[in-house]
This record gives sequence, structure tokens and C-alpha cells, in this order.
Amino acid sequence: MLLHVSSAPPAARTVVRTAPTADLSPAELRRLRAFLDVAFLGNFDDDHWSHALGGVHVLATVDGELAGHASVVGRDMIAGEQTLRTGYLEAVGTGEAHRRRGVASAVMETTERLVTGGFELGALAASEDGARLYRRRGWLPWRGPLAGLTPAGIVDTPDEQVFVLPTPATPAGLDPESRLVCGWRRGELW
Repeated sequence: MLLHVSSAPPAARTVVRTAPTADLSPAELRRLRAFLDVAFLGNFDDDHWSHALGGVHVLATVDGELAGHASVVGRDMIAGEQTLRTGYLEAVGTGEAHRRRGVASAVMETTERLVTGGFELGALAASEDGARLYRRRGWLPWRGPLAGLTPAGIVDTPDEQVFVLPTPATPAGLDPESRLVCGWRRGELW
């Protein structure tokens, strides 16, 4: 998903909090959806929204205004012969007025803490803008082939760009050249 690079330190007024979807009120969820619709320039549909729900939201505000967001949701990934409990980042976005001001980095710092503290691997699909930030933060491009498990079987997804973040629980010997397979879901697989 979309993430904009920030080279400046976070603004002093930036506050980052985490909340499971269940703890966000209906009004907060409506505001979040509206924010993501704008942050993704109208390319955020109902499937993208559903992918962002059910995990932990990382919400950054600047002077009380929502400025950045990411969700960490649990997904299973298959790498070679190993099934990995994966913290998958969804709906990573920064409001236009807050881009390149450290908001994205503040959101990523918190998502990385969640991922490295509770999962065997972190993963996300990256835009070109986001890829630069992820690389700087130590996320690694998955070099092997990518695929998705669908009702019709495993389908290759060669046009995707996926980054991973090893964690203390990443199995020794995980081969980043092996095929990485994500589970089925509505909409985009990655």
C-alpha cells in the first residue's frame, strides 16, 4: 500500500497510539476510512478496508488531526516448507499535509515493535514510494517468487513487490529465495 517517505524527525506534536479494531468507535472508524480514502487518492476500496480491520491499528495524530496510519494483522505465509505466523502491514498511509515530516517513520517504528514482539516474520506489499522507506528501516525485499493460495490452488503473483522484516522468532535458515505464498482473501492477495 501507499506510504510516503519522511526524512525529517517526527514533529514534536506527533502522538502515536495503538488500538485494536474492536476498541475504535464507529465514529473513529468512519474518520479513519475517510482519511484512508484521501491518503490513497481514491484508490482505497472496500476490500482494502476489510484487510485493514481485525488487527492492531497504529494511529498518528498531529495536533489532534489524524496524520498517519498502519494496521498490523495476522496472516499465515508459507516459505518453502515452513508456515510462518506473519504480522502483515495494511493500509499504511500518511496525510498529504504531513508527508516527509517524520509521521511515517513514527508509525513504522510502532508497527515494527508490534511485529518483532509477536510474530515470526513481518511482511508488506510496497509501492515505489514506500519501498525507499522500508529499505532504510531494514525491511528486505523478498527475492524468491511470490504466489497466493486461492480456491483454484496456488497462483503466481509475479507483479508484486513484497518486503519482509525478520524478527527474533524468524526460523533459522529461512530462505528468502524460496517461494513465498500468502493465504486467500477477497481483493488483492498481497
